[in-house]
Amino acid sequence: MAVASLSRALRSLSLSWPALLPTQTAGQTVLRAQTSSMFLTCSGWRGFLTTSCLEQNRNTWKQREKYTVRPIGMKKTGGRDHSGRVRTHGIGGGHKQRYRWIDFQRLRYEPGREEQTFEERVMEVRYDPCRSAEIALVAGGKRKRWIIATENMQVGDLIKTSGTIGRMAVSAKEGDSFPLGALPVGTLVNNLELYPGKGATYIRAAGTSGVLLRKVSGTAIVQLPSKQQIQVIETCMATVGRVSNIDHNKRIIGKAGRNRWLGIRPSSGLWKRKGGWAGRKIKPLPPMKSYINLPLVSAN
Repeated sequence: MAVASLSRALRSLSLSWPALLPTQTAGQTVLRAQTSSMFLTCSGWRGFLTTSCLEQNRNTWKQREKYTVRPIGMKKTGGRDHSGRVRTHGIGGGHKQRYRWIDFQRLRYEPGREEQTFEERVMEVRYDPCRSAEIALVAGGKRKRWIIATENMQVGDLIKTSGTIGRMAVSAKEGDSFPLGALPVGTLVNNLELYPGKGATYIRAAGTSGVLLRKVSGTAIVQLPSKQQIQVIETCMATVGRVSNIDHNKRIIGKAGRNRWLGIRPSSGLWKRKGGWAGRKIKPLPPMKSYINLPLVSAN
């Protein structure tokens, strides 16, 4: 009985507030009581959002408006979208990366020098952690910018960019950028535009290149690395040559940890029976895809 009474007395002492000091007021006591009740309420609530703030999940380089050649901080998403849900599995971890802003629109005139052919000098060719190809820092006039490097591009090279289509095909060298209508048939191209002025969309991976097959009535037909053919307007820009880092597909991972450095998570390991999709299939090439909005021909 004595032990039970002693334990009840100790419990009452631990839960009760100490006596007021002469310098304290009753208002301070009320404030402490309110704080204690708020703490008890929050600790018992389990409905709060466990994911990080949406503003914190956004990539800062996508919100920039002014171009910069400095590396930009980038936050990893782990395959999650803005709401915190996993949209792409197999992504997570990896070494910290910083983004180099690539200018995929080669035909970008400087103010006051519109419609003029301009040259740029290669200042640096380096590895980019955010893509398989190497990138090059080029400078010309009053600006610098990052572009996708070609196979044999070196420091000190001069690359030319022009948007004019002449009567004769130009003899462009590797790294130069011209409209498809200005290049001779059979030229290897990369960083291809689908619409004039939109910027390069196709043939940007390491070691890839397309072939300019033919030019027909203001359009150009290009064969992609996948052997599919597309038809675009002849004013679409393309870079001559092959994308750099052609040995990218020959790299040896060596161990599972290197994939984790790259941000690739392992699969679950659950054995799954292979269905009919697993065998080899010889399929005909898909039909040519056209990115040209031709006017409808009337019956008259």
